[in-house]
Amino acid sequence: MISSIRVVSLVPSVTETLLAWGIEPIACTRFCEQPGIAHVGGTKDPDLVGIEALAPDLVVFDQEENRLEDYQELASHNLKVESLHVTSVSDVGTELGRLASIVGAQWSYSLDVPRKSRGLKAFVPIWRRPWMTVTTGTYGVSLLNHLGVDVVFSENEDLYPTLDDEALLKSEPDIVLAPSEPYPFGKRHIDVLEAIAPTLLIDGQDLFWWGSRTVQAIQRLDRQLEAFDEKGL
Repeated sequence: MISSIRVVSLVPSVTETLLAWGIEPIACTRFCEQPGIAHVGGTKDPDLVGIEALAPDLVVFDQEENRLEDYQELASHNLKVESLHVTSVSDVGTELGRLASIVGAQWSYSLDVPRKSRGLKAFVPIWRRPWMTVTTGTYGVSLLNHLGVDVVFSENEDLYPTLDDEALLKSEPDIVLAPSEPYPFGKRHIDVLEAIAPTLLIDGQDLFWWGSRTVQAIQRLDRQLEAFDEKGL
């Protein structure tokens, strides 16, 4: 049975997950890549008046991706709001299990991909000019750790630190894992990236979008790393 709950999703990976569960949100953000669903602004600038006018049964937020003030504003208008907080692959089961219960979805999560011990040291750029990366306490780093990849600068106190060229070169990574988002790294950046270390272009959604795709994303990235290992760093 498909749930008839009216949901507004302000989290791209949640929008994808709800659709996988057979629940089509009545609205989502422009970053959710769902042109057939009404858009209510972005993750940081949602159209609060428009959301309220839709009279949803539930508005889904992410604690990191969305703003607290937007959550509080909608809650103050007596809308049911739910904020998720996923910082690791193990959080996925807990947080999405809670959401599934709220929306009436049948869902179970089993992380049946064994933890790997590659011992690879990777630089994971999320921005260029200036360079930025991700650190411990983020879902992406947790996913890579599960695949046996240590991320350079992961112990930095900032979740998304800015780096200079000198610090980056001193970190001596074995590999650059360049995701397709939030910065659109692609083939045109290979020369710049390979000046740092051998480079593998990866799907940014597989790395950063937690939810219904998590297990298959881990499997896909694992296969990419295995193929790269076979070619030799």
